[in-house]
Amino acid sequence: MAEDYGIPMAMHFAGTPVSCMANVHCAAATQNFLALEHHSLDVPWWSSMVEEGTKTPIVNHGWIDVPDRPGLGVTLNENVVRQHLEPGTGYFEPTPYWDHERSWDRLWS
Repeated sequence: MAEDYGIPMAMHFAGTPVSCMANVHCAAATQNFLALEHHSLDVPWWSSMVEEGTKTPIVNHGWIDVPDRPGLGVTLNENVVRQHLEPGTGYFEPTPYWDHERSWDRLWS
């Protein structure tokens, strides 16, 4: 709707480099994209969560290049992700509680 009326779109983002790249792809496919608000630069190990962030920062002088690699264009750095898991959580552990017909988190349906 905003595009139909010539209104620019600013996307709001706070998350991992993987979700950042999903936002970058969405922005690249949007004609009226203006800016991607980013709230993770204060996390010192943020860029190292993907292998691409170790040599050249993902956010470079305020810009993020749209990757031309398959998928989202980044590869998860599993060692860094494991180092920063919340205490008591595992890395891609099975989630059998989502295998049931009524496993959604809504109480009213």
